[in-house]
Parts: sequence; C-alpha cells; structure tokens
Amino acid sequence: MPSTKTIIVSNRLPIRIEKEGDSLNYVPSEGGLATALGSIYKEGENIWVGWPGAAFEQEALKAEVTEGLKKESMRPVFLTEQELEDYYLGFSNQTLWPAFHYFLQYIQYVEAHWQTYESVNRKFADAIATYANPGDTIWVHDYQLLLLPGMLRERFPNMTIGFFQHIPFPSYEVFRILPWRRQLLEGMLGADYLGFHTYDDMRHFLSATHRLAGYPYSGNRIQLDKRVVVADPLPMGIDYEKYAENAVHPESIDREARYRENIGAQRLLLSMDRLDYSKGIPKRLLAFEALLERYPQYKEKVSLLLVVVPSRDVVPNYQSLKEQVDELVGKINSKYGRMSWQPIQYFYRSYPFRALGAFYRMCDVAVITPVRDGMNLVCKEYVASRENQDGVLILSEMAGAAKELADAILVNPTNQNQVVEAMHQALQMPLEEQQRRMRIMQKGLRKYNIFQWVKLFFDNLQEVKRMQRAMATPLLDGAGRDAMLKAYAKSEQRLLLLDYDGTLVGFREDPLDCAPDQDLRELLTALAADKANKVVVISGRKHETLGEWLGALPIQLVAEHGLWSKQVDGEWTRNAADTTSQWRDGAHEIMQFYVDRTPGSFVEEKSDSMAWHYRKVEKGLGEMRKSELTSHLKHMLGEKGLQVLDGDHVVELKPEAVNKGRAAAGLHAEATYSFVLCIGDDTTDEDMFEALPDEAFTVKVGPGSSYARSALETVGDVHALLRDLKEV
Repeated sequence: MPSTKTIIVSNRLPIRIEKEGDSLNYVPSEGGLATALGSIYKEGENIWVGWPGAAFEQEALKAEVTEGLKKESMRPVFLTEQELEDYYLGFSNQTLWPAFHYFLQYIQYVEAHWQTYESVNRKFADAIATYANPGDTIWVHDYQLLLLPGMLRERFPNMTIGFFQHIPFPSYEVFRILPWRRQLLEGMLGADYLGFHTYDDMRHFLSATHRLAGYPYSGNRIQLDKRVVVADPLPMGIDYEKYAENAVHPESIDREARYRENIGAQRLLLSMDRLDYSKGIPKRLLAFEALLERYPQYKEKVSLLLVVVPSRDVVPNYQSLKEQVDELVGKINSKYGRMSWQPIQYFYRSYPFRALGAFYRMCDVAVITPVRDGMNLVCKEYVASRENQDGVLILSEMAGAAKELADAILVNPTNQNQVVEAMHQALQMPLEEQQRRMRIMQKGLRKYNIFQWVKLFFDNLQEVKRMQRAMATPLLDGAGRDAMLKAYAKSEQRLLLLDYDGTLVGFREDPLDCAPDQDLRELLTALAADKANKVVVISGRKHETLGEWLGALPIQLVAEHGLWSKQVDGEWTRNAADTTSQWRDGAHEIMQFYVDRTPGSFVEEKSDSMAWHYRKVEKGLGEMRKSELTSHLKHMLGEKGLQVLDGDHVVELKPEAVNKGRAAAGLHAEATYSFVLCIGDDTTDEDMFEALPDEAFTVKVGPGSSYARSALETVGDVHALLRDLKEV
C-alpha cells in the first residue's frame, strides 16, 4: 500500500528554469513560503505541484522539464499562453485581485476568463489526482486556486485538505458583487481547514459562506451537509534568522557602503513594494512631497529610497500606475532637487537578496503604507534586519501585519496629514524610544516565525480531521442494517420511537402542508399490527395537529416534546403542567418583533410552548435573525425555567421540564423491551438519543454530529428501513 505524503499546491512552483546552452538549470526561489515549506516538500515522497514558470509547448521539452523537476521534489502543471492570459492575468488578477483588495472600479467581469479559471483549476485537480493517494494531505495556496479544494473533495471525499488565503478576503457586500461567488465559496469549502492572515478576513469569509451559501456556523466552525469545516486567523511569519543574518553579512555591509557613497550622507526613508495599485505608492509620494513642504528643514537632509519591483506590467491598470509613479517622481525631484541632493532615489527593478539587506540597514525609517494588503512581509523583514534595534517602522493599519506590529507608527494611508506627521515623528524619535519599540517587535517576530506558522497550520489541520472523525455519525450500512434486522426478528417486545417532521415526512415551506400521505399511514399501521411492537410518533407538533393527522392510526402519539400524549383509541392527556404562563406575553412580544423585521416568518402558539418559523425567509436573513432571536430569548427569559431550542428552520421556546428525552425515558421504563429503535433528525431529538440505553438502535436523519449510533441520509431512507422491518 502506498505511503502517505504531503502535497503542496500553488499557482507557481518555487523555482526558476533557466536555459544554458542545450541544458536547463533549476534555480530555487528564495521566497518566504518556499523557504518555510522546503523542509516539508523535500522530505520522503512529498511533492510540490504548480506551474513551472513558462509556457512549454513541445512535448519533448515538457518531458525534460518533468524529469528535471522530479529531482527537486516538484511536479509541473503545464499551461498554455492563452490559459495564462485568461486564468492568471485575466480572472485571477483583473477580477479576484481588485475585488479582494476593494478596488471595485478595476474589476472585470469576463465570462471567458471565468471559464478558463475553472478549467485551469480542473487541470490542477487532474494533475494532483495522478499523484495523490486517499491518505495524503494536500495544502492548497491562494486566490488563483479557489476552486481546487472543492474539485479535490469530489474525487477524494475523505482526503485531508488545507487551504491558505494569502491576500485579503473582502466583506460580504463586496464579495457578493462577483457573479461566480457561490462557486468560489463551494470551492474553498472543499478544504477541511482554511487559514487567513487576520480575524477580519476570517470573519468576512464566514459571513459570505453563511449569507451566500446558506451554511450555518458557530464560532469559527462551519456546518456543511456532511462535514464540519474550520476557518482560522493565522498570520504568516518570516524566516527571522535569515533576514537578521543577511543584514550583517559582509556582502550586505559592502553594498551599503557602496550605495552610501553614491547617494550621500542624508537620512533615508525606505519605500519598497511590488508595482500594484493596492500598495498606495502615489499617495506615499504625495505625502513625502507634503513633508518637504511642511517641514523645509528636511530639504537636502532626507531622501526617499523608492524601490518598485516590476509586476504584471502588461495589464493596462499597472501600466497606467507605472506612468503615474514616474510622473510624480519626476515632478517632485524637479521641484525640490539640487545638484547635490535628489529628494527621491527611484529604482524600478528587482534586487538580489544581499541588496535587500543593505537597504534595510541603511534606511532610518521604513514607510510601508499599502491601501490594502493581506499581510505585507517587507515590514517584518525590515524589523528583523535592524541589528542595533534602531530605526522606525511606519505601517498602514490596512496591512495584515498591523495586527502584530502594534509598536510601529500605525497610519491610515489615505490620510495624508497623518502620514506626513508620522514621517516627521519618525525622523524626530529619540534613539531610546526607537529601540524600545523595535525590541518588542523583534521579540514577537522571532517567536512567531514562518516555521511556527507552518507547524501551527498542519497541527490545526490534523486537529480538524480528528474532530471530524469524532463528530461523524456513520451511515447505517449493510452490516449495521443486518444486525438491526436480526435483533428485530428475534425480539419479542419492541419499542419504536419515531420523530415526525424531517424523519417520517420532509419539510415544507408551510408546516401545515406536512400531512402524512396514504403510504406512510399504511406503513405505520402495518408496523403497529405486529403485537410485539409498540409504535410511538413523538413530535414537537401541536397535539391538535398531530391528532388530526395520525389520531385514527393504531399507534401512540406524543406531542409538543412530551407535554401531551395519546394512547391508541384514547384521549389526549397532559403529562406536565406549566406552573405559570407569565412568560408567554414577553416571549410573544419578542418573537413578534422578529416577525415584523423578517418577511416570511411567523409565530406558532402551542399549549405550553411557542415557535418562530422561518423556512419561507430569504436564505441568510433567516439564519441571521435566528441567531439574534435565540440570543435575545436566552437573555430575556433564560432564568424563567425555559429552554430555547434551535431546530430545522424553527426556534422554539418551552419549559425545561418538558422534552423528548424525558418522554422517551418514560416510555422505555413502562416495559422490558428487547429491541428499541429511535429515529430523529434535529437537536430536539438528541435528548431522546442521549436518554435511551446504549444498546438501543438510535438513528440520526441527515448530516451533522449526533448522539445517535448511526445515520440515514433522507426521509426516503427512513421509509425503506421501516419497510424492511415490516417485512421481517
């Protein structure tokens, strides 16, 4: 049997393929993620799957690249130029990227781009399927592959799948704009565990999942039909020691000396970003210009070292941004520059790792002010590189890193006055204060580094799988069904406890449309005809309704969660009395308040309970109001001996003394039964499952965790099981 392995999946492999003569060289990436996962994907049979960085068309070349990547523990997903155009530059970076960064004016809605995005995600799934075994763990990364977890789940229902979102996740109001919102959510929910940089990102995802896909959640757990999925804030760290050591490397120090000789002795502010409108580079330049205007003492004394790394420069929005930056730099330098001093030292290019160490060393202040950023690792790298614990970090509160680096000077990047004053504060900050702040930030980054981030992700993913296994209620399979039928056949006295709604009949928008059909009446009658059987329908329904529908059958009825009962051919009797009904007026007032605010909902009055139904309410709104009402009732009436039940599209309020568990226990105690079967579908039936002895056959209908020993998927499955019992 194949050994289990870990498969890392990202849009691009952490390697650069360079042609040298007739051979290909494979140059590893020095990125943070590649460094962090290097210790994982290079172990044992583990692999990294992704695009190799170029469109290889010839089959012979593809074969050569595949063999070369195997030696690096990597596997390629080959993409055509057209796929890269539509999937990567198109949908990923001109639809998802602007939407997720709140730049709505840049979003493109091109159906062809979406179709290619979907087909490329499918291509990734096909590739992974050739390498994956059922026991493997798959970790998918970022927004280019949002559909992939769901596609993998279709093929490997029990696979361990994690997903991490490296960019922000937008609010519900923004995400709902996308025409393909539901498909994207369902794709992400194929994962067992989803990581986000910040709590806000996780919160936005939970809200979108609930309101757009209709899945309920509690805390950070999302209840799907067959699984629980967990979302978590898990900010990504850096390889702290790598950057700290790079800053004191002889080559970095030598580069700093050479750069200083060319630039001069003035103090430096560092601005280093990839070219992107989310980084707020023009706003930063305008703030620096305002600093020189407001505080002329910095002229010829302070310069801005502006490093812009080229990115997506074939996209029109990025070309326009590049032109804007060029114009602003030229304008500011021509306005304030001198023969001996240039306000902005501008470099549009990427730099080697040692050069970064030199930049971090030589700049007194780092100005990292993106308009929106998932995390931003440059600010963390700057902090790690400050050997003498001096220097000041000015950081946008819109960057995910701001949640960790509270000792930076935090600014709103759109508030020019605040950014200007932050620059002034940083340039005037005493060394002692610089070091106090820097020590705190360095301590946090050193402790929570990239390797700790990876460990936490995998530990949490495995914990989710353990939780799923513990909560899973196994389906009543062939062996379990056979055991039940054999026990039924040889028993002489049997108790059958059957819930009604969601168990014997399906749900309807109007609860009064759920009367039993003739087939169900005949099935219950046939079961009751066996003298060994005591058949009881035990429901939360009003006793008048249950009596009207089933009262003529030779079965016992228990209504309103045990408050009322009716023997065969008997009259309804009240089993317990509510000592006071003073709570009813207050409860009705509260529920009516939610009816008035929630079109499609209504209140049902019962003898000693009250229910708020919302099956007809717009998906998302009903769940939101349910959560509000439940909290409201518990707060206002929780001390009055009342219980709030969260059922299937209903919130019910009833006395604690009345519940199905007590009713079931009482029925079980009436005789010595050699066979007990109890079937129910929602939280109100869990009391029955818990109250009955371990040897009872308890069956949950539908998805979700349960005290029941086994599960059936549908009402139809319940009918089939009861027919099998009848035939025995």
